[in-house]
Amino acid sequence: MSGDLQFALFETAIGHCGIVWSERGIVGVQLPARSERATRDHVIRRFPGAIASSKAPASVRRAIDDIVALLGGEPRDLADVMLDQEGVADFNRRVYEVTRGIPAGRTLSYGEIAERLGDRALAREVAQALSENPTPIIVPCHRVLAAGGKMGGFSAPGGVRTKLRLLTIEGAQAEDAPVLFDRLPWMAAPIRRV
Repeated sequence: MSGDLQFALFETAIGHCGIVWSERGIVGVQLPARSERATRDHVIRRFPGAIASSKAPASVRRAIDDIVALLGGEPRDLADVMLDQEGVADFNRRVYEVTRGIPAGRTLSYGEIAERLGDRALAREVAQALSENPTPIIVPCHRVLAAGGKMGGFSAPGGVRTKLRLLTIEGAQAEDAPVLFDRLPWMAAPIRRV
C-alpha cells in the first residue's frame, strides 16, 4: 500500500463500521462486529499501523455518507468510490469490478460472475476472491449468491446472517431463505436477478 493508512469508525443502521484509506483511495471497509470497540480492533488487526483520523478527505466522507445511506435503506451507487487496490491480485480485481456492477436489490451467482469473466468453471475461484474482499459494501459481495439462489458464504462478522440482513435492507430476499425482518412488507421482496 502506498502512503500512510488512516481509518475512521462511523455509525450505520446495522452498527459501527470502519473505513481505511490511503492517498490513493479506500483500502478497506469493516462491517460491524459485536461492538464499536470490536470493530475498531478488527480494523487495527487487518491494517496494522493504520492511524485513527477525525479528518477524512472529502472523497472518504462522501463514501461514508453513501454507505450510511445505503445501509439505512436509501438507494446509493458506490461505483464512483475510488479504491486503492495495490497488492490485490489481478483476478480478484476483475471479480471486484464485475461485482461492483451489481445494483442494489439485484444479485448474481458465483457462476454468473465467472461466466462474465470468460469461464464459468471459475466459480470457486470467484467465491474465494470474494471471501478476500477488503471493501465490502463498496464491492458488494453480499449480492453474490451460490447456485440456485442459495445464500452461499459470507466472511464478514455475522456470516450469512449479515449477508441476509444486507440483502433485506436493499429490498432483495432469497425465496428459500427465512425473512429476518418480516414486519416491514417492503423487505420481503424476492431477489431480482441482474
